Amino acid sequence: MAKMVLFDEPGGPEVLRIADVELGAPGPDQVLVRTEAIGLNRAEALFRAGAYYYQPTLPASRLGYEAAGVVMAVGSAVTGFAVGDPVVSTVGGHMSTDGVYGDHFLLPAASLDRRPDGVDSATAAASWLSYGTAYGALVERGGLRPGDHVVITAASSSVGVAAIQIANHLGAIPIAVTRTAGKRDQLLKLGAAQVIVSDEEPVVERVRELTGGAGAEFVLDPVAGPGLGELALAVAPGGLLIVYGWLDPRPAPLPMNWGLRILGFAYGELARTPEIRRRMLHFLGAGLRAGTLAPVIDRTFDLSEIADAHRHLEANGQVGKVVVTVRS
Repeated sequence: MAKMVLFDEPGGPEVLRIADVELGAPGPDQVLVRTEAIGLNRAEALFRAGAYYYQPTLPASRLGYEAAGVVMAVGSAVTGFAVGDPVVSTVGGHMSTDGVYGDHFLLPAASLDRRPDGVDSATAAASWLSYGTAYGALVERGGLRPGDHVVITAASSSVGVAAIQIANHLGAIPIAVTRTAGKRDQLLKLGAAQVIVSDEEPVVERVRELTGGAGAEFVLDPVAGPGLGELALAVAPGGLLIVYGWLDPRPAPLPMNWGLRILGFAYGELARTPEIRRRMLHFLGAGLRAGTLAPVIDRTFDLSEIADAHRHLEANGQVGKVVVTVRS
């Protein structure tokens, strides 16, 4: 029996409950993992609330994409993993059936990767989706180059922090955007070349000032909504506006700035492409070893505190990743 986090109706963090679930033995292509750490993502809060791009299967829906642990058993057709291997989930399925919030989880072997040597479970759980999203959007899809300016909205999020570090790692210039001044110093310490406080400064005008009037080659945005059209004005002619989320669910107008390119980015599309996934894992592993990529864990909760962890995630006060640990 595994202790899994479930919910029976859409709602706030209070709908989450922990229950005993019979996972059974792994099927031919499956791997059973004992969970050590879980990385929380905005997608899971949206899914729990019924606001994700697909709906939960109720009642007793699971949730969660990102977790690290140790292999406990493998199916008869699995050749890439053995009992005792440290692994991390890197490709998510439907959360209602494949959610990883629990003290054990069962996934297809194709959804897992080995953790690089020396990477602990909390670091692994704080890394793959955030850094994979930033890397995939900026490098694989965007072709980020040294000297490019990268405007990063919601910069204190785990993806925002990853994007700052990846930009620096490649010699680009990260410009962080945050709503309040309280996070300015932290973002500068994390490597932002400049910080724009959107509640106090006009974002587009400041970007133009910081880029000598040219605009930024990249804008990386998870918010969308009505402000997208204005944000597009911060993009240089021929530059790329990357939208990877919809924290503001209101309609987003098409920017009236025809010199830019617009990309709607989804991590899963790239993670399911073997060659891109291989590059992504090597890039992240090399950065972790070199120390140029270093996940920031804002706060750690126990699995029994999962509702509080979701409340903290949705309070928008964190810088970096919220991680849930699982006691053996």
